[in-house]
Amino acid sequence: MDNKDILIWLNSINGIGNKMIDNLIKYYGDLKSIWEAKESSIREFKGLNNQIKSKMLATRDKTYVEMLKKRIKELKIKVISICDNEYPSILKNIYDPPKILFVKGSIVKKDSFSIAIVGSRKTTPYGKWAADKFARELSRMGITIVSGMARGIDTISHKGALKENGRTIAVLGSGINVIYPKSNKELYNQIINNGAIISEFPIDMQPVAHNFPMRNRIISGLCLGVIVIEAKKKSGSLITAQHALEQGRDVFALPGNINSVYSKGTNLLIKDGAKLLTDVDDILEEINILKSIFEKVENKQINNRELGKDESKVLEILSERPMNSDIIASKINIDISKVNSILTILEMKGLVKLLPGNLYTVQ
Repeated sequence: MDNKDILIWLNSINGIGNKMIDNLIKYYGDLKSIWEAKESSIREFKGLNNQIKSKMLATRDKTYVEMLKKRIKELKIKVISICDNEYPSILKNIYDPPKILFVKGSIVKKDSFSIAIVGSRKTTPYGKWAADKFARELSRMGITIVSGMARGIDTISHKGALKENGRTIAVLGSGINVIYPKSNKELYNQIINNGAIISEFPIDMQPVAHNFPMRNRIISGLCLGVIVIEAKKKSGSLITAQHALEQGRDVFALPGNINSVYSKGTNLLIKDGAKLLTDVDDILEEINILKSIFEKVENKQINNRELGKDESKVLEILSERPMNSDIIASKINIDISKVNSILTILEMKGLVKLLPGNLYTVQ
């Protein structure tokens, strides 16, 4: 069994999520050791209840995994693990990156230059206009639009990108084989042909409330910045914005009527430091700086030996042993979001690589 097969197996077990896979890797050392662990060892593991342990033992079988893989293939789903070259490099450096992604459609190089557009499921005419406007204008400039395929702002944003023959990516809060809402079946198929549908959840998992905050970290993690169009004061879109800030991404918010409940969240974001969004140029001024860095790295215009002071510090600390971004940040006293950006650039230069368990090592 290779690592991807083991991840497919673990992912299929209800109750074993991304963080639990991390805990299992820390306990056993690597994925292969989880697969080969004695029954007594799994029974002794304290992080899981007995029902989940029994499910692990009952399904730890090559025939079961081959059955899962066969169905995945029949549904034309691609499986990308965090160790694969196709895994989006920008996503690897977030806190708790998904170990495995189920994909319909394709993720391509240009998707590195993505912007997320999120907002309320219930919308005003103003919100609908703004979501369509920014999705279309950014798509014309070759920027991929990422959202969650929910009703409202998400759906309008995906459709805006498609109107311009642009690329768009939908990150689901359900399994990839579950279209939610069902009214978006046609949109789901259009996105597959013009971008990608992505989910980290078991392929037939129904949408449940606790999936959506987890989904939101992937939406922001795939992007250089996040636009919040309309949001109530306790909207899930604000969770996406919070993830974006923690990941070192730019957050843009559309100002709105102070009397509208759908602008309470966006106005609060602006008050707290999000960039006020009135025109697409507000985004491009910020994003072009990051875009130029990524382009230089991709085109190898930056010599690997031409390292900045902080990049050199990160490489030096990683030469001691593999470690995660939190430890690196504490050791060299640099903000975690900056460390994540440095790791992304070093990884694209081929100087560091990501190991299972979110550990980085010198390449």
